[in-house]
Amino acid sequence: MTVYDTTHELARQIKNSREYIEYKEMKDLINSKPELKKKVDEFEKLRYNTQVLTMQGEKDNTEKMKRLQEMYSILVADSDIKKYFDMEVRFNVMLADINKIIGEAVKEVL
Repeated sequence: MTVYDTTHELARQIKNSREYIEYKEMKDLINSKPELKKKVDEFEKLRYNTQVLTMQGEKDNTEKMKRLQEMYSILVADSDIKKYFDMEVRFNVMLADINKIIGEAVKEVL
C-alpha cells in the first residue's frame, strides 16, 4: 500500500467517523434554517475578524472579544446552534489530533 492509498483510506475513515457525520448533520440542519444560518454566519465573521486582529497584534481588542462572548452566549441558548458548535469543536479536535500525529512523524525533516 502506498502513502497515497493510506491517505485515501484515512480520508474515507474521517468521512465515516462519528465526529464528521454528526458535524455534517448539524451543519446541514443549520444551513436549512435561514435565520439560524444568518446568526451563525455573523458570529463566524466576527470571530474570524477578532482572530485576525489578535494575530496582527491588535492590543485594544477587548470590546470585540466582549461582543463575541455576548454573541456566543446568546447563540448557544438555541439547542441546535449549541449542538452545532459542540460538533464543530469535536470535529476540529479530531483533525488537529490527526495533524499532530502526522507532524510528529515528519518533524525531523521539517
